[in-house]
Formats: sequence, structure tokens, C-alpha cells
Amino acid sequence: MPTDTGVPEPIPAAADGVIDRGLLSPVTVGVDALVSDAAIADALILAEIGLVRAWASVGVAPRADAEAVSAALGWRAPNPVGGTPTLPSLALASTEREALLRAMLSGSAAGGNPVIALVAPLRELAPAGCRAWIHRGATSQDILDSALMLVSRRAAAEVAQRLRGVLTRLDRFAEEHRSVAAAARTLTQHAVPTTVGLRTAGWAAGIRRALAGLDAAVAALPAQLGGAGGTLAAPAEIGGADAARALPAALARELGLAAPDAPWHTTRWPVTELGDALTRVLDALGVFAADTATLSRTEIGELAEGDGGGSSAMPQKRNPVGSILIRSAALRAPQLGATLHLAAALAVDERPDGAWHAEWPTLRELLRLTLGASAHAERLASGLRLRPEAVARNLSVTGGLLVAERVALAVTPLIGAERFRDVIAAAGSGADLATLLRAQPELAGLDLEALVDPHHYLGLAPELTDALLTPSPASSPADRANPAGQGRAHDRPSPAEQEQP
Repeated sequence: MPTDTGVPEPIPAAADGVIDRGLLSPVTVGVDALVSDAAIADALILAEIGLVRAWASVGVAPRADAEAVSAALGWRAPNPVGGTPTLPSLALASTEREALLRAMLSGSAAGGNPVIALVAPLRELAPAGCRAWIHRGATSQDILDSALMLVSRRAAAEVAQRLRGVLTRLDRFAEEHRSVAAAARTLTQHAVPTTVGLRTAGWAAGIRRALAGLDAAVAALPAQLGGAGGTLAAPAEIGGADAARALPAALARELGLAAPDAPWHTTRWPVTELGDALTRVLDALGVFAADTATLSRTEIGELAEGDGGGSSAMPQKRNPVGSILIRSAALRAPQLGATLHLAAALAVDERPDGAWHAEWPTLRELLRLTLGASAHAERLASGLRLRPEAVARNLSVTGGLLVAERVALAVTPLIGAERFRDVIAAAGSGADLATLLRAQPELAGLDLEALVDPHHYLGLAPELTDALLTPSPASSPADRANPAGQGRAHDRPSPAEQEQP
């Protein structure tokens, strides 16, 4: 309500201070934990601990000091499972974590980033004799960039797992409906016959390629360590040139990230390439969702979601909610990706004034949308249902004109182009094409029923479906970068893996 001065009273803030729980972004509800402020705070702490451990790894800090700091700050080392390395995690008490997060929140505006306010309370928690190694030789950007790469790697691993689930289900759907004829649509209109399998395999191919690109981008995510001006001057002064050269790679090993070729304070390809990969994932999921939403329209009805939403006022509705939410994320992604490029392009000096800061929430939102969209896509693919009766109905809705291209090739040499145009014009006015063709005496020797049957004009659709479901070794960026074929991201799961829920 307005006050006596006419100025509206401020709306009370949420009791816990949370601004965004996903109320206006339902596609992300339930997936935010991996990219929340708390997750980023944990990654900042892990980056600081990783730096202490890196100093010990290159033989400058005492190993005992590094282990004491690690224990005091809750470092939980990566625990390889089946030979696969994992990322470090934090086992700090909740009260201490909350205190550190609050310190970062309260000091981030004054320092321009949250790291400056983190160092002092971290040192308070560490054993007295080891505190000097915390943040030693680093600058705030080293810690924040490394932390964001750690968060990105963790979030992207979840996205990749979801995408593999989507692919397993879409591949099965495509194989099941490999030869089911359906009306292809070009520029919104019926064109010629295609198959449900080929359409589905096309969705899967886009997602498979996007997954390969995401895997490649994530594998390249580097740790950051350059010191105040990106020259590693302080580390060289502290531990000598050899230790300074080895320190960034040691930090990367501790955090489970790639070793940087050099400090990348204003060389922002790790962020832009990751943003591009995330955007391509959302592009591919958006095509799947948009086609599914279109094909589930009441007047088309060829597909249905497993758990579409309803309406109390309009009981006939079964809204394609999953498709709608995925599409909402895909529509937002390109501008976020563009913002990352704009920020990277304006990364001036040895640390940019605002462009770097603009990357943080942009990258986080892009990760958040991809997490949400991939989760919804997995559910959508799992429950996707074909309505064969609607597919068959739509095949016949143009009275045989769907195969006019094939009929033209067969009959024009026998009756001439002008008479054929008359036949097509009559069919376009509602007459049955097969009946019109039977009235042409020159066509008496043709199997006209087979000629106008859309199932007999599928071209190579089943074969193309198979090709899309089994990509060739040179079909993806990951393969071209890895000609030996080791660990190809797009490889289809084995039969045993496909049976996993």
C-alpha cells in the first residue's frame, strides 16, 4: 500500500533471503543444487584447499601442513571408482559452511568478488602454523575461475548422464518405429512420406553430437593460476621458477581439472567454449521438444507425452508440459551464450573491469537451464508414446497427394504432363487420386494401389535411421579430435547398459 508520501511500501524480503527458487523458471525446479550459491561457495573453498595441496605437491609447502589444512577445512579427496577419477568434495560442518558463505556474501560487494572476503575466515579455521599457505601466491580470479570450472564440470557430468539416458530411450523408440510411415512436413505442410524412426533418429543425432561437444568442452576445462597479473611472479618468488611452472598443473590435478597451458585471465575460451557446448545441447533438446509439442497438437495427435498436464476448465486438454519447459530453456540459451562471448571479447587489460563479473551469473544460468532441460528431456523420452491411428489418419488426409512426386515419375511418361496436371488438380479439389488414375486407360498395366501407397515411397528412410543410430567414426567433433576412438562420448550404450533404469 502507498504510504503517506505516496511511495509504495517495500515488499518484505523472504525470511531466508533467497531470491530465486525457480518460481518463474519451472524448468529448473529441483536441479539447482549443483549450481547454487552454496555449491559455488564449496567450490571456492575447495579451490583454496587445492592450492595449498598443490604447494605441497611441488615440494614447497610441508606435506603435513597441507594435510592439516585439508582436514581442518573438510577436504574430501577424489575417490576413483572403477579407475574413473572423481572430483573433490567438502565435508565441512554446516555451521562453518554457512558462516563462510555469509562472510563471502557480506564482503563481495566491497571487494568486487566473493574471494577476498573468504580468505580471512578460512585462515581462522586452519591450524595456526599452516595459515600462511592459504591463498599463497594467488589472486582472486585464480580461485573464482577454478571454482567455476569445478562447478561446471560437476554440473556438466549430470547433464551428460541425463543426455545418455535420453539417447538410450530415443534410440529404442527409433528402432521400434524404424519403418512406420508418417507424413513429412516441410514449411508446415505435408510433403512426402517419411518414417517415425527417421524423425526420431534425427532428434537423437542432434543430441548425440551436442553431447560429444559437451564432453570435449568439459574435458578441456582448466584450472586457473596466474597470480596478480597473470605472470606467476609471486609463485616464482615464493618457490622458485621450477615450482611456479609446476604449480598450475598440480592445482589442476588436485581439483580434477585440465592443466592450463598458461594463465587465462583474459583468454576466455574455456568459458565461451563451454557456453557454446551448453547452448548446442539446449538447441538439440529444443528441436526434440518443439517437434513433440507440434506432433501432440489436438489436430495432429501423432505423439503424446507420458504425463502431460491437464486443465480444470478444459478437460479435453493434455498439455505437453515437458516439451514446453524444455523449449522455454532452449529459447533463453542463445542470448546467454551471446553474453558470454560479449564478456570474453571485452576482457581487456590483465583483468577486465566488469566483463569477467558478467560471466559468473550468465554461465551459472546456462548451466542451470541445461540441467533442467536435460532432466525433463529424459522424462519426456521415457514416456513418449506414438499414436499409430493418428499417424495413419494424417497419412491419408491429402487423398494420395502425399505421393504425387512418385506418381509423377511413373505416369507422366505414359499420359503426358498436361493430363497429369489435370489429375493432380482434380485430386487437390477432393477427388481420390487412385480413382482418378484408374480412369486413365494408359495406366491399366500399373499396380496403382501400390503406386499411391505411402509405405512404398520411403526411399532410404529405414537405412538412414540405422546410419544415424550408429554414427561413423568421423561423424563427431570428439572423434576427429580423438582418432584412436578411446572413450568416444557418442558411442551407443552396450545392450547391458541399455537395460539400466
